Amino acid sequence: MATDQLLHDGPSRGVRHAMSKVPEVTVYFWIIKVLTTGMGETASDWLAHLLGPVPAVGLGALALAAALAVQLTARRYVAWIYWTAVVMVSVFGTMAADILHVGLGVPYLISTPFFLLALGVVFAVWYGCEKTLSIHSIHTRRRELFYWATVLATFALGTAAGDLTATTLGLGYLGSGVMFAAVIAVPAVAHRWFGLGAIAAFWSAYIVTRPLGASFADWMAVSSDRGGLAWGLGPVTLYWTIAILAFVGYLAATRKDVG
Repeated sequence: MATDQLLHDGPSRGVRHAMSKVPEVTVYFWIIKVLTTGMGETASDWLAHLLGPVPAVGLGALALAAALAVQLTARRYVAWIYWTAVVMVSVFGTMAADILHVGLGVPYLISTPFFLLALGVVFAVWYGCEKTLSIHSIHTRRRELFYWATVLATFALGTAAGDLTATTLGLGYLGSGVMFAAVIAVPAVAHRWFGLGAIAAFWSAYIVTRPLGASFADWMAVSSDRGGLAWGLGPVTLYWTIAILAFVGYLAATRKDVG
């Protein structure tokens, strides 16, 4: 999963456009991606408790718009800019899923298929317009917009799916985290030994990173009577943010994700 084999099908495998707006998929990519999902989960809940749901959503929307504006105007991939945008998508994607459930009372059994359908529509429109879903093709404005719409949809879907398994299905946050840790290996195995296409394998694993990271972050944050470690939303958000900063700083300095 950590090589360019999960980026392309066919003869274009391994080719990176000089003006690519996304990083190479290395082990660091997957580590930071999981960290952003957990941090986004607890940060969203922490802001909602601190500011109230409506102000938190407004702040999240403004932060997301600002981060994406900077990312879209950058000429090529820059580690700090890209991962800041991912973090903001993570926070707002969590809010989007929580609004449906907490604010509107939509059950996770309904919101999860809804976000799955929304993701499918984004993929269909993206492929219909561009004839590829490869992340190594992200070097035009339109493709980048499709890419970020897909990322936002995966975060919302993953948030709803993680809460579905943890609460509605009763697995708990730790149980859900362990389950998704096993599930994320399925696309890699299917790609390596059973012929699953590289692009399908990549996006399948990408979706699972959301409930994987969020489940473990929730497990660390929630109270012991909910099956957690009771570290609190604020401290867990801080710890995961520090880890993200360390990894992104390393990539910015070494450029190991540029290729």
